[in-house]
Amino acid sequence: MHTSLRRLGTTALAAAVIVTAAACSSSEDDAAAVQLPAAPAEQQLAGVCPASVVVQLQWEPETDSGPIFGLLGPGYRVDSENNKVVGPLVVDGKDTGVKLEIRAGGPAIGFQTVPSQMYVDSSITLGLSHSEHAIAAADKQPIVAVTTLLRGSPQMLMWDPKTHPDWHGIADMGKAGVPVVVSQGQLYPDWLVSRGLLRADQIDNSFDNGPSRFVADPRIAQQGFANSEPYVYEHEVPAWNKPIAYQLLRDTGYEGYARTVNVRKDKLNELRPCLQKLVPMIQRATAQFRADPTRVNDLVVDVVAKSANFTPYSAGQAAYGSKTLIDNGLIGNDTDGVLGSFDEARVQRLIDQFAPILRKGGSTVPAGLTARDLVDKEFLDTTVTAS
Repeated sequence: MHTSLRRLGTTALAAAVIVTAAACSSSEDDAAAVQLPAAPAEQQLAGVCPASVVVQLQWEPETDSGPIFGLLGPGYRVDSENNKVVGPLVVDGKDTGVKLEIRAGGPAIGFQTVPSQMYVDSSITLGLSHSEHAIAAADKQPIVAVTTLLRGSPQMLMWDPKTHPDWHGIADMGKAGVPVVVSQGQLYPDWLVSRGLLRADQIDNSFDNGPSRFVADPRIAQQGFANSEPYVYEHEVPAWNKPIAYQLLRDTGYEGYARTVNVRKDKLNELRPCLQKLVPMIQRATAQFRADPTRVNDLVVDVVAKSANFTPYSAGQAAYGSKTLIDNGLIGNDTDGVLGSFDEARVQRLIDQFAPILRKGGSTVPAGLTARDLVDKEFLDTTVTAS
């Protein structure tokens, strides 16, 4: 997650050179020197949204959060010390009057869940999360999703096709009884156990997000994301450098949404005027990313390259990742025909499936929790669709 070449006319090329120079700068003065046209009045966020719209990612910058980076304008500055990037929040290259601050998650926040981080740090405006994590947080750290970047999850379990030529999917891992290595805090393995696809004694929560164990012992199964590991293992892990096989959780019946865009429930009313303008902007950025992810691919690669704290992220991986999300239908209209929307019946099924699992594990899930506690469709622009 190889960037395609774009043909630019003389004027556009000159503009691109100016933008690149500004984007590469790490000084506030140079960033401030970028002059952008103002967005029309109906898209001005100053005085309506916080002066800095802060978005907390689940992990480091990657293109599965692409639409958020699509709102980041030229003149952005990467703050390596604080694992974030800051720049103007733009729509179609026009300044909305506020800043966009995108913060890395994962190791940058001590591997806390996003709902937890949102309640630790009240400066966060929006947080990206998975549906099941919102269910787990509903009692003490409730969040509400106002749109989603992905309508399906790229989460997968992977295996070596040479070691296991007879495997076709996750159910075969269960039959074989091999270790299934995942990182701590994942909730879907218990769901897979509850569905009879895996056994509880197979789940190994020691995954450190590196390839060394899989390379050393290809008998195991391992977690991954379809927009990342298939490319990385084949092209960027010298000790492996060959294809892996995988099955998406989606294809086993898992219906979780990934990269939902959330606010704290206790801030929903306060942010309502902002969300009425901002959510349709995120939807349109999602539509633009789905139509052509090239600009966002380049931007994310540049942001990562400017911080020694981020895991290297190549142009090839960015292009592969975006194409995989798009080609697999993980970005697209929901059942109501609206991009970035939710199917409330699907969300309710997730609650009904995950609540007993979470309670069994010691978590408190409010009785009577419903889809409308977790998602709010009032801010969506129903005219925004995927082409």
